Amino acid sequence: MTHRSTRRTVLLATGAVTLATGCSKYGDNSGSGSSANASGGQELAKTSEIPVGSGKIFKDEKVVVTQPKKDEFKAFSAICTHQGCTVSTISNGTIDCPCHGSKYRIADGSVAGGPAPKPLPAEQIKVEGNSIRLA
Repeated sequence: MTHRSTRRTVLLATGAVTLATGCSKYGDNSGSGSSANASGGQELAKTSEIPVGSGKIFKDEKVVVTQPKKDEFKAFSAICTHQGCTVSTISNGTIDCPCHGSKYRIADGSVAGGPAPKPLPAEQIKVEGNSIRLA
Protein backbone atom coordinates (compact mmCIF):
# COMPACT_ATOMS: atom_id res chain seq x y z
CA MET A 1 0.00 0.00 0.00
CA THR A 2 1.45 3.37 -0.97
CA HIS A 3 1.13 6.48 1.17
CA ARG A 4 -0.66 9.24 -0.61
CA SER A 5 0.34 12.80 0.39
CA THR A 6 -2.55 14.94 1.41
CA ARG A 7 -2.66 18.72 1.44
CA ARG A 8 -2.47 18.65 5.25
CA THR A 9 0.69 16.51 5.18
CA VAL A 10 2.36 18.87 2.71
CA LEU A 11 1.33 21.98 4.66
CA LEU A 12 2.49 20.51 7.94
CA ALA A 13 5.83 19.49 6.46
CA THR A 14 6.48 22.89 4.85
CA GLY A 15 5.19 24.72 7.93
CA ALA A 16 7.62 22.84 10.15
CA VAL A 17 10.50 23.84 7.87
CA THR A 18 9.37 27.47 7.89
CA LEU A 19 9.10 27.51 11.67
CA ALA A 20 12.47 25.84 12.10
CA THR A 21 14.25 28.29 9.81
CA GLY A 22 12.47 31.32 11.27
CA CYS A 23 13.47 30.66 14.88
CA SER A 24 16.66 31.87 16.49
CA LYS A 25 17.96 32.37 19.98
CA TYR A 26 18.49 35.92 21.24
CA GLY A 27 22.06 36.96 20.61
CA ASP A 28 22.48 34.51 17.71
CA ASN A 29 23.94 36.69 14.97
CA SER A 30 23.37 34.16 12.21
CA GLY A 31 20.71 36.38 10.66
CA SER A 32 20.90 40.04 9.85
CA GLY A 33 23.40 42.26 11.59
CA SER A 34 22.56 43.77 14.93
CA SER A 35 22.59 47.23 13.35
CA ALA A 36 19.84 46.35 10.89
CA ASN A 37 17.78 49.39 11.94
CA ALA A 38 20.65 51.79 11.35
CA SER A 39 21.91 52.75 7.95
CA GLY A 40 25.62 52.35 7.31
CA GLY A 41 27.60 55.58 7.52
CA GLN A 42 24.98 57.39 9.60
CA GLU A 43 26.51 59.94 11.95
CA LEU A 44 25.72 59.12 15.55
CA ALA A 45 27.48 61.94 17.34
CA LYS A 46 30.42 64.29 17.51
CA THR A 47 33.33 62.99 19.57
CA SER A 48 32.81 65.89 22.01
CA GLU A 49 29.32 64.53 22.84
CA ILE A 50 30.72 61.28 24.31
CA PRO A 51 32.06 61.91 27.82
CA VAL A 52 35.41 60.37 28.83
CA GLY A 53 34.79 57.50 31.28
CA SER A 54 31.17 57.26 30.19
CA GLY A 55 29.16 57.17 26.97
CA LYS A 56 25.87 57.81 25.22
CA ILE A 57 22.96 55.52 24.34
CA PHE A 58 21.34 55.86 20.91
CA LYS A 59 17.97 54.17 21.45
CA ASP A 60 16.69 54.47 17.87
CA GLU A 61 19.85 52.89 16.48
CA LYS A 62 20.09 50.41 19.40
CA VAL A 63 23.76 51.31 19.89
CA VAL A 64 25.85 52.50 22.85
CA VAL A 65 29.03 54.49 22.19
CA THR A 66 31.52 54.81 25.03
CA GLN A 67 34.83 56.57 25.59
CA PRO A 68 36.62 54.55 28.30
CA LYS A 69 39.82 56.63 27.86
CA LYS A 70 40.40 59.92 26.08
CA ASP A 71 40.13 59.46 22.30
CA GLU A 72 39.28 55.72 22.61
CA PHE A 73 35.75 55.07 21.35
CA LYS A 74 33.89 51.77 21.59
CA ALA A 75 30.43 50.74 20.43
CA PHE A 76 28.11 47.98 21.61
CA SER A 77 24.57 46.81 21.06
CA ALA A 78 22.14 48.61 23.39
CA ILE A 79 20.11 45.41 23.77
CA CYS A 80 20.65 43.56 27.05
CA THR A 81 21.71 39.95 26.56
CA HIS A 82 19.51 38.80 29.44
CA GLN A 83 16.00 39.36 28.07
CA GLY A 84 16.35 41.91 25.29
CA CYS A 85 15.56 45.15 27.13
CA THR A 86 17.22 48.34 25.92
CA VAL A 87 19.88 49.62 28.30
CA SER A 88 19.00 52.98 29.79
CA THR A 89 21.90 54.57 31.67
CA ILE A 90 25.66 54.75 31.86
CA SER A 91 27.00 55.30 35.36
CA ASN A 92 30.20 54.59 37.29
CA GLY A 93 31.85 52.88 34.33
CA THR A 94 28.96 50.57 33.48
CA ILE A 95 26.15 50.42 30.94
CA ASP A 96 23.04 49.58 32.95
CA CYS A 97 19.84 47.74 32.05
CA PRO A 98 16.68 48.88 33.87
CA CYS A 99 14.79 45.58 33.60
CA HIS A 100 16.72 43.19 35.84
CA GLY A 101 19.85 45.09 36.88
CA SER A 102 22.44 43.76 34.44
CA LYS A 103 25.56 45.92 34.14
CA TYR A 104 28.21 45.92 31.41
CA ARG A 105 31.69 47.50 31.44
CA ILE A 106 32.11 50.52 29.14
CA ALA A 107 35.58 49.39 28.04
CA ASP A 108 34.64 46.06 26.50
CA GLY A 109 30.92 45.36 27.05
CA SER A 110 31.71 42.49 29.42
CA VAL A 111 29.26 41.61 32.18
CA ALA A 112 29.96 43.51 35.40
CA GLY A 113 26.90 42.24 37.27
CA GLY A 114 23.35 41.00 37.14
CA PRO A 115 21.69 38.13 35.34
CA ALA A 116 23.14 38.88 31.88
CA PRO A 117 24.61 35.64 30.46
CA LYS A 118 27.11 37.22 28.06
CA PRO A 119 28.68 40.56 27.05
CA LEU A 120 27.03 43.16 24.87
CA PRO A 121 27.97 42.45 21.24
CA ALA A 122 30.42 44.95 19.73
CA GLU A 123 29.14 47.27 17.01
CA GLN A 124 31.22 48.74 14.20
CA ILE A 125 31.83 52.49 14.18
CA LYS A 126 34.20 54.81 12.34
CA VAL A 127 35.71 57.86 13.98
CA GLU A 128 36.65 60.38 11.30
CA GLY A 129 37.83 63.73 12.55
CA ASN A 130 35.28 64.73 15.19
CA SER A 131 32.50 62.56 13.78
CA ILE A 132 31.41 59.12 15.00
CA ARG A 133 29.58 57.12 12.34
CA LEU A 134 28.10 53.65 12.09
CA ALA A 135 30.38 51.54 9.91
